[in-house]
Amino acid sequence: MLGYLFYYIDLITQIYYFMIIAYILLSWFPNARESFVGQLLTKLVEPYLRPFRRFIPSIGVIDLSPIAALFALFFVKTGIKAVIYFIAGLF
Repeated sequence: MLGYLFYYIDLITQIYYFMIIAYILLSWFPNARESFVGQLLTKLVEPYLRPFRRFIPSIGVIDLSPIAALFALFFVKTGIKAVIYFIAGLF
């Protein structure tokens, strides 16, 4: 049972990783963010990236906040799995 929960946590975070990477790649192509896919990714990814952009300044035209957001997502996923494993070990 616990394996299924960990599998779905991994699956959801992996899908979100790919969404962030696709959002980054769309910035390299002109007018790509104005497409349907670009607007959908903007609505799903931008609220997560916004706090990172406030604290991490861009270096020229290079925005490092998505990299920090990916690391943070990894650490949150690992933390959630550790807490669930700890709670499951209590029972």
